[in-house]
Amino acid sequence: MLDVLVVGGGYVGLSAAVAIKQAAPHLAVEVVEAAPEDAWKKDPRASAIIAAATKMLDVFGLWDRIEPDAQPINRMIVTDSKTSDPVRPVFLTFDGAVEDGQPFAHMIPNVSMVAALRQACEERGITIRHGLRATGFRDTGPSAELTLSDGSVVSSRLVIACDGVRSKLRDLAGIKTVTWQYGQSGIVTTVEHERPHDGVAEEHFLPAGPFAILPLKGNRSSLVWTERTDDADRLVASDDLLFEAELERRFGHKLGTIRATPDRRAFPLGLTLARAFIAPRLALAGDAAHGIHPISGQGLNLGFKDVAALAETIVEADRLGLDIGSVNVLERYQIWRRFDTFRMGVTTDVLNRLFSNDVTPIRVLRDFGLGVVDRIPGLKNYFIREAAGTSGHAGPRLLGGQSI
Repeated sequence: MLDVLVVGGGYVGLSAAVAIKQAAPHLAVEVVEAAPEDAWKKDPRASAIIAAATKMLDVFGLWDRIEPDAQPINRMIVTDSKTSDPVRPVFLTFDGAVEDGQPFAHMIPNVSMVAALRQACEERGITIRHGLRATGFRDTGPSAELTLSDGSVVSSRLVIACDGVRSKLRDLAGIKTVTWQYGQSGIVTTVEHERPHDGVAEEHFLPAGPFAILPLKGNRSSLVWTERTDDADRLVASDDLLFEAELERRFGHKLGTIRATPDRRAFPLGLTLARAFIAPRLALAGDAAHGIHPISGQGLNLGFKDVAALAETIVEADRLGLDIGSVNVLERYQIWRRFDTFRMGVTTDVLNRLFSNDVTPIRVLRDFGLGVVDRIPGLKNYFIREAAGTSGHAGPRLLGGQSI
């Protein structure tokens, strides 16, 4: 019988396995992943990783491996305009440094991050099994029985669901969600440009939704381009000439000639919050617990916060001789993470509704609000520390760069 079975082999699932095994090497930890073994190598996306998450990766001994591929975000600017406006006034600017001059975030290719985490699993003796989905879940009392798509049954004292926003395991456990769709999709692609970006990230609030330009290594940037779903599907399916023409209208000419890479995808956007993060023998983490709008760039980082809190909860309970899969133990994790997740879900929902429109009175009010924040250094510093996860609130030790 396993001690911990992680369902989902993305960065959240792999991080959870590494965090638990590193702090408690005697625990038997395994990962099952639905995708084929090499599917992760084809992911063209990149993710924004906050300063607190880089500290956790450093505790794992992985940051030195990842950092050569990581682009620091040195500055961030926020604009609010119409798509056709020739000039986009900057209403808010954030300097990227937090404590000790450390950038508040880095952009990291998903492939680089997953490769490092998979290597860490191998070094710690964590088995990753591919091509397997959860098809059944049963709490037997002292353990959970998980039925997999190949018909096999695995027993584990605790199962961690990291299988995405449409989590099958969450459904099998009978955990309900609060869910709605925005009628928007996020187009994700990479752009090559003539001039250097100098580590500057940009978020342009446009009537159809936010248009984020996030710097990558070299003269490249990652885009998260929000459009109404019908328009997004049309743009993704269009030829390169039309796509680049529409892209240029929003991107502008400040970085010279631009060229979109062939890989572009559209993902429907919505809000999904699990009504509970735990059940007997089960804990949800990452998108299985919460799927939010990318307007804040905090989706993955919420998952890393889950990992840090859950790993600390499990390891400390194990050291005390407690049952790591019991509801009494897991309740600490749920209390730790639920409010922060709810707060971020509500914040992103309100921001998206506030900025994804072209109603003049609302535009005037929101631009006034951005201007007020920009003129109060203490308020700006508070927001940047909150975004970076370095606000000083008591939190999981891993996010402070400390071992469990």
